Amino acid sequence: MLFGNRLFIWIEPSSGKSNHALPPETAPSMTELLIDIPENPQPEQAISGFFKARDGKQIRYARFGVNGRPVKGTVIVLPGRNECIEKYFETIGDLQTRGFTVATFDWRGQGGSDRLIGDPMRGHVDSFDSYVRDLEQFFDEIVLPDCRSPFYLLAHSTGALVALLAAPAMVNRVRRMVLIAPFLELKKTSLSMKSVRRLSGFLNWTGLGQLYIGGGPQTRDPAPFAGNVLTTDRRRYARNTDIYRKFPELGLGGPTAAWIHAASVAAERVRDPEFMAKIRIPSLFIAAGADDVVSTRAIEDYASRLRSGTVLTIDGARHEILQEADIFREQALAAFDAFVPGTDSGV
Repeated sequence: MLFGNRLFIWIEPSSGKSNHALPPETAPSMTELLIDIPENPQPEQAISGFFKARDGKQIRYARFGVNGRPVKGTVIVLPGRNECIEKYFETIGDLQTRGFTVATFDWRGQGGSDRLIGDPMRGHVDSFDSYVRDLEQFFDEIVLPDCRSPFYLLAHSTGALVALLAAPAMVNRVRRMVLIAPFLELKKTSLSMKSVRRLSGFLNWTGLGQLYIGGGPQTRDPAPFAGNVLTTDRRRYARNTDIYRKFPELGLGGPTAAWIHAASVAAERVRDPEFMAKIRIPSLFIAAGADDVVSTRAIEDYASRLRSGTVLTIDGARHEILQEADIFREQALAAFDAFVPGTDSGV
């Protein structure tokens, strides 16, 4: 989730660009869909492609074979907003050596998947239900036929919110979920989440749903490391910004009013007590103690009220825990090892 802590509206006409994130000539290739840079090598045993969503959108996916022993199943990695498969290459490698197959995909509207409006740099979606439907179809068409059970979810921020939305319907498929810094509530805004929902809903209702809100267009030059709210690790920050600097078609600008409204509605829905009672998948919430993007307190409160939930807060970590310095990142991986059955044994 890459938008700032201040809520503002950026008014700019649509650019009229294509809604395909990757150039059409690269889209059909099974060998060129994943992008390498020297600082971020592609994990071994990668198979990538597109599946066609039920509304015709092309969704980029990848799966990675296991490297370690014993073989322990499959982890489905669900990225956050404005993240792509490439950003998780390091984590995918960690999971492979632990004995897991890994499957992942880019959410519609970002990464290498089809964009949803004329300007491909605007982070846009009408409803998070579209994300849930894509996740369910990904399970049906990619995970179940080609990946080994049992299945686990490892999700970050927006991806973790989608995982919670999907959880009631996936109880017989997913054994456990590890949810890292889930987007339940923004950390610092001048408005409450309810007010954010109302404002973004009003803009959406008046036909202004494609306006930027909470951020502006993507810039070619990345923000400097100093002052970033995502990670304390300079090397990983440079690596991640280099991906988007060299391949800007994988990135996004700020979210639209429609996206913010959809996220607010989804966050309110999963916090409803009746909905929470339907979540029966054992879930580990990993919160960042120094998170300035989403509310750590909201995560801790949610996990304490969820019958199937438990929470670990990593003091000093910023929002992107899996992109953090080793001192924080290794705590998250150790918690994963302890929570996901079988991973505490040697490879």
